Amino acid sequence: MNKKIEELKLKAASLTRQTHELGIPIMILFEGMPASGKTRLSNELLLTFDAKYTQFISTKSPQYEDLRYQFLQKYWNTLPQKGHINIYFRSWYSHFLDYKENGIKQAYYKKSEKLVNQIKSFETMLQNDNYELIKFYIEVSEEKRQEHIQQTKDNPLMKWKVQEYEQVIPNETYLAEMRKFTHKDNQWEVIDYTQREVAFEKMYKHIIERLENAIKKSKRQQANKDGAFSKDFSTNMFDVKFEKISKKEYKEMIEPLQKRMREIQFALYERKIPLILTFEGMDAAGKGGNIKRIREKLDPTGYEVNGISAPTDVELAHHYLWRFAKEMPKTGHLEIFDRSWYGRVLVERVEGFADKEEWKRAYHEINEFEKMWTDEGAILLKFFLCLDKDEQLKRFKDREQDPNKQWKITDEDWRNRDKWDLYLEASHDMIKYTDTNYAPWFIVPADHKKTARVEVLKYIIRQCEKVLWGVKDY
Repeated sequence: MNKKIEELKLKAASLTRQTHELGIPIMILFEGMPASGKTRLSNELLLTFDAKYTQFISTKSPQYEDLRYQFLQKYWNTLPQKGHINIYFRSWYSHFLDYKENGIKQAYYKKSEKLVNQIKSFETMLQNDNYELIKFYIEVSEEKRQEHIQQTKDNPLMKWKVQEYEQVIPNETYLAEMRKFTHKDNQWEVIDYTQREVAFEKMYKHIIERLENAIKKSKRQQANKDGAFSKDFSTNMFDVKFEKISKKEYKEMIEPLQKRMREIQFALYERKIPLILTFEGMDAAGKGGNIKRIREKLDPTGYEVNGISAPTDVELAHHYLWRFAKEMPKTGHLEIFDRSWYGRVLVERVEGFADKEEWKRAYHEINEFEKMWTDEGAILLKFFLCLDKDEQLKRFKDREQDPNKQWKITDEDWRNRDKWDLYLEASHDMIKYTDTNYAPWFIVPADHKKTARVEVLKYIIRQCEKVLWGVKDY
């Protein structure tokens, strides 16, 4: 390789050491026809960048188990952490074309535009979180491409690789569809691999330019921790009342509802419909008690509960939605979140852990994130358990005095209580901006625990029955 390219390699490697130190995640995509040169170019980068923080990810046609998860699930799962580099040999674009050409999950994606919108939302979320997304489309003359294929076939040690050329997407279709993407999106860098050294030089120059810009942008950024709270905030959003039930009524109602919930679980499994339940609410409002009653008679092999606490160092090093995306259920399973991705617009806004730009854009990001799963038929229900301030104080004191419940009350709970008005406004805004027809909020007055538990179960059953059998009322 010529001296100029060697200099470009050294410069690119040096810049990736800077992006690593600055915590800038890099995602490099390679798309192109089989035998166009993707392998040579991607391998060149693997040899140039530091292996300690560079990962190679190949996209293959989805197998049965892959199809039990959301379209973008494996890309959420494999997001690079801050300062790391992912090189994608084919990407969500090939994945999309596989879905479109082969009618995968056609019941949900008859209009392929849904998947295109998911891709746009996914990339926008990442770029807004300072992920540097570098997209290469590799072209080559047909004569040269056939020469590459023949070389592979003639090599006994490389015959296995010929399977790449047995495309699940016809070459003409792939070429036409990818040209649409590259023409509409100026972020694609098109490289002709007919002349190898010209292609290497162009690739390195583009990477260098993008990394230099990413570094400059990173150094300019300044966080604005303003939670933008009102001076005298008030709302009647949480002035919801349920008719209080007696202890006797509770005992008569709770077990039949739990048994019905178990039947719902089996019906969802049979129909391969995932159910996602998200619980938010004021401290001591009874989230754990509600979750316990939901799961009490369920088959434990078909559900999981995620109790969400402060993010770990590894979670902080990823996009804030990463730790939730990788816990989403496969088809037919139930996932329950005890607190959730809404921490970005609640505790992170109140405590200043997210800057103003981050939590403000999170409303739209969360809506788009939830739609990715409901687009594929998931039922996503969100519960906000609200509590009178005096009732919360009573429950805090009861917990302090009960040896079996003292673990439930912490110094953080008392600090949060001091910021009651801030959390109230943050909760109001959260519901206002993220209550959608595909992922609705259900506000639950939780001053009376038994009533709340019954109402939550009734709501879940009612919503699931609508999807399963078109039942209009419980």
